[in-house]
Amino acid sequence: MSNTWTGSVSVEISGNTPFGIYDSDTNFQSEGPKIAKWCARRLGYPIVDVELVDVNFYACFEESVSEYGAQVNQYNIRNNLGPLLGKPTGTDYTHKQVAGSPLPNVIKLSESYGTYANVGGRTDIKKGYIETVPNQQEYDLQTLWSSVNENGNRLDITKVFHEATPAINRFFDPYSVSGQGTLNLVDEFGFGSFSPAAQFMLMPIFEDLLRFQQIEFNDQIRKSAHTFNIVNNKLQIFPIPKSSHKLWFEYIVKDEYDANSTVVDTGVVSDYSNIGYDFMTYTDINDVGRQWIRKYTLALAKELLGAIREKYSTVPIPGSEVSLDGAALRAEAQTEKDQLIEQLRANLEEVSNKVRYQTEADNAENHQKLMNKVPINIYIG
Repeated sequence: MSNTWTGSVSVEISGNTPFGIYDSDTNFQSEGPKIAKWCARRLGYPIVDVELVDVNFYACFEESVSEYGAQVNQYNIRNNLGPLLGKPTGTDYTHKQVAGSPLPNVIKLSESYGTYANVGGRTDIKKGYIETVPNQQEYDLQTLWSSVNENGNRLDITKVFHEATPAINRFFDPYSVSGQGTLNLVDEFGFGSFSPAAQFMLMPIFEDLLRFQQIEFNDQIRKSAHTFNIVNNKLQIFPIPKSSHKLWFEYIVKDEYDANSTVVDTGVVSDYSNIGYDFMTYTDINDVGRQWIRKYTLALAKELLGAIREKYSTVPIPGSEVSLDGAALRAEAQTEKDQLIEQLRANLEEVSNKVRYQTEADNAENHQKLMNKVPINIYIG
C-alpha cells in the first residue's frame, strides 16, 4: 500500500473505520470516499503529495460525526435533563423530540414540605394523646408517648388540639332570643334601626372579621385563654388544667420523615452520565450538520498531516534540504477546530429553551406594541 494519497480509495469505508460506529449506515458509506477525495484535494493533491491514505480520512470522518453528535447531545442533555430525570435509562432519546416539564421532580421535592403543611406528602401524620393531670402544666411528649408507642424515636409535633372555643360560637349576644330577641339578632348582623320585614343594610364582610378579632383579643388579654407552648417536645398548656382529660395531638416520626423525604431509584436517569443520548444516525443529520462534519473532518486531516510532517521537519535533497510545514498545519488545524466547535455551540445555545422562550416573549410583546398602533374603527349606528 502506498504511503501517500493516490487519487482514489483502495478500500471501502465499511469495516475500515477504527470503531465501526457508522459502518452500517448507507449514507455514511457512500459519503466516506467522497470525503476522502475532497479532503485530499483541499490539502493540495495533486499539486503536492499528501502523506495520508483512505483509512486516515475514514478515521477523521468517523471522529467528526461522533464529535458533532457529542456536541449536540451535550446541549440536549443540558436542555432536557429536568424533564428526563427519573425516566428509564434504556430509552434512546437521540433524534427524538422531548416535550416535558421538570414539574414532577419539583413535586417530589416539595412533598416533604407538604407533610408539615398538612397538604400531602410521603409520611403518615399520626395521632396521639396524653392524660392531663390536675394542676400540672408541663408534659414531656417524648416520655409520655414516644417511649411507649414509637420506641423512643424523635417526634415532630404538627398540631395540638388545645384551642379556645371558636369566636363564631360567641358571635351573637346570648340573650338575643329573649324579649326583643329578633331585633337584637338583627342588630348583631348590623341591620339595626331597620324593620326586618321592609328594608335592611348589609354590612361588609370585614366587619364580621373585625368582630371575630375583637372576641379573640378579649379572650387573650382579659381571660386565661386556651393556648399552648411547645419546646423540645415539652408541652405547656394554658390555663393550668383543673381536671383530667385527654389532650390530642398530631405528629410525625422524624426518622420516618427523613427516610421518606429522600427518593432513591435505580435504573433511571439520574445525572449527566446516564441519560440516553447515543451516537447519532448519520442519515438523520441534515445538510447543515453534514457541512459542519465535512469541515471538521478536513481540520482533523490537516492536523494529522501536520503531525506526520512535523515528525520529519526537514527532508534532505541533493545539495540542500526542504523544510516541511508540519507545525504550521497543526496550528492552523487547531484554530479551525476551535472555531467550528465555538460556532456550533453558539448556534445550539441560540435555540435553547431559555433563549427560545425569551425570544417568543419578546416577539409577543413587540407584536402587542404593533397592534396598539392599529387605529380602532369607530362604528356609527
